[in-house]
Amino acid sequence: MMKFKGYRRTDGSIGIRNHILVIPTVSCVNRVALDIATKTGAVTFMHPYGCTFDAVENTTTEDTFIGHGCHPNVGAVLVLSLGCETASAVRITDAIKATGKPVEMLVVQKQGGARATRDTGIETVERLRQQTPSEPQDDGDVSELIIALECGSSDAFSGLTANPAVGEAADVLVGAGGTVVLSEITEMVGAERVLWRRGKNDQIKQDLMKLIKEYEIELSMTTQDDSGVFISPGNIEGGLTTIEEKSLGCIYKAGTQPIVQIVKYGERPTEKGVVIMDTPGFDIASVTGKVAGGAHMVLFTTGKGTPTGSCIAPVLKISSNNETYRAMEDDIDLSAGDVLEGTKSLKQVGAEIVELVMQVANGKQGKSEYFNIQEFAIPNVSVVRKEVIHQKLAEQNDFRFQPS
Repeated sequence: MMKFKGYRRTDGSIGIRNHILVIPTVSCVNRVALDIATKTGAVTFMHPYGCTFDAVENTTTEDTFIGHGCHPNVGAVLVLSLGCETASAVRITDAIKATGKPVEMLVVQKQGGARATRDTGIETVERLRQQTPSEPQDDGDVSELIIALECGSSDAFSGLTANPAVGEAADVLVGAGGTVVLSEITEMVGAERVLWRRGKNDQIKQDLMKLIKEYEIELSMTTQDDSGVFISPGNIEGGLTTIEEKSLGCIYKAGTQPIVQIVKYGERPTEKGVVIMDTPGFDIASVTGKVAGGAHMVLFTTGKGTPTGSCIAPVLKISSNNETYRAMEDDIDLSAGDVLEGTKSLKQVGAEIVELVMQVANGKQGKSEYFNIQEFAIPNVSVVRKEVIHQKLAEQNDFRFQPS
């Protein structure tokens, strides 16, 4: 059965969790937000953002906060502001309020300081909780789910076991009407020809090639000392040797169905099927963007192991080998290592992943949820850096991909 019980929101979306989210709009109030969340059972995230004078970065920061607040897994929101940051608490609050969910805002500088805000914040969260359902009551279908696909701390087996097993699951989920989101554009460099063939139409094909070309230019702008930005020492230690090898393994996660849409960082898909989001290769920033874009959960493959989590969406770890699973069993939800050992097929492990997705949609906690692991990061999207990349792209004027 591809059904689940969830929380129907006033905007029509359905959540698989019912979190009260405290959003600190600037790092200066992180501790206040954490105190409120710790004492009430609400969730929050720590971050170093909120005061930037780069217009693009500031807008991206606000939009990512808004995306988390509007997320279907969130039942109500407390926006916590210092009062002098560049990120607009008013814009964030108003955008979340437009979804119809309960939201309130507190400003530390107007509330009487950190302690007074903490105390008022605790009362506010308890009041917000009374305005949200305590148990899932609404019927949901897999066609309403957005599943993010991620890989991190990969090894040479990731592209042979965990990633293609997730691809098997992705085909099942998409076949049932669901949506999967592939990202990490740097990890598509070298796999352009494979992805190009899967574009639903010529516009999507060319937009994807342009996006990959932009990241190729960014790669060319790095120095030799910065090469670890694109393939990490851990990847190399795990047996990966080139970006192309890593990319060919990465794209396996999205299965075989057509690519129906390309969305910006943190943008919610409007099409069902395989969607590509513009994110960097850094795991945390990539996951943050897809969660901001409405992903109900994340299927995160790993070779060497990672405890990564999100405060509002389950991040389910799938290891490429059984050795890593045994070494990090507290952090990894499922192993694809039996494929490597020849005791299960990719299709069998893919079916196990689909079953796990539906169990988690129906309330089963992922390992990262159980241990309350959460991270949050936003990519460097400086307007200056983007202008340089776009200028170089215009100079080359050859990004239209022509298959041989």
